[in-house]
Amino acid sequence: MKLTFTKMQGIGNDFIVIDGYSSPVNLDAATICRLADRHFGVGFDQLLLVEKPTVEGVDFRYRIFNADGGEVEQCGNGARCFVRFVHDKALTDQREICVETARGVIFPKLEDNGLVTVNMGEPRFRPAEVPFVADQDELVYPLQVANQTLEISTVSMGNPHAVTLVSDVDTAPVESLGPLIEHHERFPQRVNAGFMQVVGAHHIRLRVYERGSGETLACGTGACAAVVSGIRRGLLQSPVKVTTRGGELTIAWDGDQQPVWMTGPAETVFEGSIEI
Repeated sequence: MKLTFTKMQGIGNDFIVIDGYSSPVNLDAATICRLADRHFGVGFDQLLLVEKPTVEGVDFRYRIFNADGGEVEQCGNGARCFVRFVHDKALTDQREICVETARGVIFPKLEDNGLVTVNMGEPRFRPAEVPFVADQDELVYPLQVANQTLEISTVSMGNPHAVTLVSDVDTAPVESLGPLIEHHERFPQRVNAGFMQVVGAHHIRLRVYERGSGETLACGTGACAAVVSGIRRGLLQSPVKVTTRGGELTIAWDGDQQPVWMTGPAETVFEGSIEI
């Protein structure tokens, strides 16, 4: 079978996007892993699948698969690429669309300046909603990792995040602590581990060790989670510029029971096909 795909990236977080809307596409975990291999396949952080919606009142269904073949609930940088893909492929003529995900509906919008803004929905903090094993909702939790105690904030942006403050992201132990946080027993569905450096009230630097993909050049939901946790702790004020290794996002949040807004670029890298 020949699989046609579009390679895209959002500030270095890279994807292959597949049109399962015009014709259904079914891929098993082993095939996704093979496609994700950067030496023997195409290479990507996530595979994005565009499908027809399964609920009324929305335009598309958005499915996300990590490089390890596992399906996950949400991907912010992918959402921006999603709306550019369906617009460029003439699957819609709307600049703002309503998209079904595994954890609710999002509303990505292609702006006139070429950037994409996404209403990422309300963040969730209750431990059961993350999910995270804790007795009650706290701003900061102690987490025992590798014979040390980290202070983390937990947030669900449709997928689980743990955010810890660091003095310098360049020297943060992302590669050593990231997988230990991801697989910590207090996160029953694993977690994305964010390492946040506060530069100022409206600026942070961020690295994220993503669940199922390892460290990526950028993580959209991770940027949302970091900003939200920083605002809740009184360290940040909306809007916030988030500098990642792949580029910059702008995140805005007006507080509890309000959605998080993410703005950033989405670009097509190349079109291709591969035998699977």
